[in-house]
Amino acid sequence: MRIIGITDIHGQSDYIHALSEVLEKADLIFLSGDITHFGEKEDALSVLQDIWNYSDNVYAVPGNCDYPSVGDFLTEEGINLQGRVIRIGDYQFTGVGGSLPCPGVTPNEYSEGEYKAFLGAMAMHISTNLPLIFVSHQPPFGTVCDLMRTGMHVGSKTIRDFLLGEQPVFCFTGHIHEGAGFDHIGNTVIANPGPLSNSRYVEAEIDGDRVSVRMVKGDRVISSV
Repeated sequence: MRIIGITDIHGQSDYIHALSEVLEKADLIFLSGDITHFGEKEDALSVLQDIWNYSDNVYAVPGNCDYPSVGDFLTEEGINLQGRVIRIGDYQFTGVGGSLPCPGVTPNEYSEGEYKAFLGAMAMHISTNLPLIFVSHQPPFGTVCDLMRTGMHVGSKTIRDFLLGEQPVFCFTGHIHEGAGFDHIGNTVIANPGPLSNSRYVEAEIDGDRVSVRMVKGDRVISSV
């Protein structure tokens, strides 16, 4: 199974078309939030239609820059991972959108307490018999992927605790544009490719119980785990 992970599109569909061949060959595509730039349902539809030109196998979570109608649209289309645990092949997938409160108010923010409630409800539906892959717009606390240029970590401690408890194979995240890179929490690989405008995406290959994850810029692998 070949998975492509994209984050922080911010409504800039030109960068999607540049990945046409990559998307056409993907078995699954995950969008880790900020599909629009302070957009509503119709803006998300425009972005998704551009992706659907290349593949129908898309799942997503909304980001903090997506208004609530974006999450409603993803749910209507049956592709919203927030609050769901789905099985595809021998793997299960779940996710959570939004972000912690930002310095400037954005339309889809949650407190640590709200994340704890979301994740606690989802955990009840996670099978212990299948490996898990987690998609989160908000990165977990204390990794390369939530590190600001100021040197401050701004990730969620609740999401970090969830990853330590459930130990997904990998966590695909975004939100912090300068936090592009790989890290680990326990046995979980954390991957943030940064915004799509940087022409980067994550490519994961699943072969049985083996998973390899690469960071790709254009057509060049820049790092792997």
